[in-house]
Amino acid sequence: MSNHFSKNQTMKQFFSLLGSVLVGGMAFAQSNTVVDIVVNSENHNTLETAVIAAGLAETLSGDGPFTVFAPTDDAFAALPDGTLDAVLADNDMLTAILTYHVVGSTALSTDLMDGMAVTTLNGEDVTVTINMDGVFINDAQVTMADITADNGVVHVIDAVLLPAPPPSNTVVDIIVNSEAHTTLETAVIAAGLAGTLSGDGPFTVFAPTDAAFANVPAETLDAVLADPALLTAILTYHVVGSTALSTDLMDGMAVTTLNGADVTVTINMDGVFINDAQVTMADIVADNGVVHVIDAVLLPPPPPSNTVVDIIVNSENHNTLETAVIAAGLVETLSGDGPFTVFAPTDDAFAGLPEGTLDAVLADIDLLTAILTYHVAGTTALSTDLMDGMAVTTLNGADVTVTIDADGVFINDAQVTVADLVADNGVVHVIDAVLLPPTPDAVEEATASFNVFPNPATTWVRIDGLSSTSTVVLRDAHGRLVVTPAMQTQTMNVEGLPAGMYFLEIQEGTAREVKPLVVR
Repeated sequence: MSNHFSKNQTMKQFFSLLGSVLVGGMAFAQSNTVVDIVVNSENHNTLETAVIAAGLAETLSGDGPFTVFAPTDDAFAALPDGTLDAVLADNDMLTAILTYHVVGSTALSTDLMDGMAVTTLNGEDVTVTINMDGVFINDAQVTMADITADNGVVHVIDAVLLPAPPPSNTVVDIIVNSEAHTTLETAVIAAGLAGTLSGDGPFTVFAPTDAAFANVPAETLDAVLADPALLTAILTYHVVGSTALSTDLMDGMAVTTLNGADVTVTINMDGVFINDAQVTMADIVADNGVVHVIDAVLLPPPPPSNTVVDIIVNSENHNTLETAVIAAGLVETLSGDGPFTVFAPTDDAFAGLPEGTLDAVLADIDLLTAILTYHVAGTTALSTDLMDGMAVTTLNGADVTVTIDADGVFINDAQVTVADLVADNGVVHVIDAVLLPPTPDAVEEATASFNVFPNPATTWVRIDGLSSTSTVVLRDAHGRLVVTPAMQTQTMNVEGLPAGMYFLEIQEGTAREVKPLVVR
């Protein structure tokens, strides 16, 4: 192997090995530790800097013995850009790497054997390989061997040795390494939460076992695993963003999860419970938190509903409208997917009706339904979607007219006083008057004896009172055409239609009347 040391360095080592210098007539031993060899080398300036920065110079100048595998400056220069600066700035990492280059004994080249594992001061082993190409420590080749020091030996190598990262022990590792949590592992990975829960934390995980997941119906579990948003909501309901050991839990305690909803701790003679799930194993401590094993899956409360019905119910000014919607059986329909636009008359608007009108309407479900559905469109129409003169078709089947002028926005003659109360399934606009659908005399005459039974219906509906020129169609709650019977048809097949509210529309010339029909 070629000698990378300068002539002056060789002389320094020579005199060091001779052992003394004279000062004032007395002999003092000159230092020749493994540190001195590194310091006196022209090819180990970076290693010298690193040893000093890590505060290891004094340790490696001690009695030893030490064997140092010494990377050259070129070896450090071969590291990826920025790596060396990052290592020098992190004293713990720097020390871990440097001590991975030092053995706590003297291992001359003659002591090394192919395949030998040598334990370093880092605690991790390096592996010796001896073959036709030379001697290697892990993947670094020894380019100069057996530079002997007073406290050990230095072997020069052509690469920096990087220790294996310490074994991970996050809450995710605990789950992954558990034989009883394979379903939870699958779920965490499917939801993309493994990276998050492997982070700094801290986290407390309430971990349902495979047996707990097995108690969930198979089709339900499959549906949850196929819905990332729902899966994430459920899994984050099992995680707290702090470390809560069993000693930190108290009976009746509410603990807020990453889901945002709380779980409740119960401690009694039977054990410790999170909601209704019992803790079967507590305090499995991780580097970034703690895991408690539980025997049931925790199901978070459903998110708060915000449908057009909820906006009405939660309003202090729409008690009458709430009563009317409930009486007409429209709550379920208007709580559906929608979309809906509701023109919502206030209590004062209903109070402005002629005396006795409201009681009469509430007592006539057909009339009530006709009026209420005249306040609902089967689309989302924000204020920015409305235009002056626009006709909007309602679920009643009749149109309302939008007027926009200097005085404001009007639906027929009712003014919009609050616009754009956005719901999950549409929008509500508050209006100051009740909208009354048109009822032409021609329609009243044409449909005076118009009757539908049974109502609610399950299979067939009989329609009485049709004239020879009457036509009837059936529309769903969104106003979409569902069934178109032939003229003069007295029966209609509704079997197979989804349960819900529908509207029978009878037409006589240009006149039209609508009757609600419930299908079960």
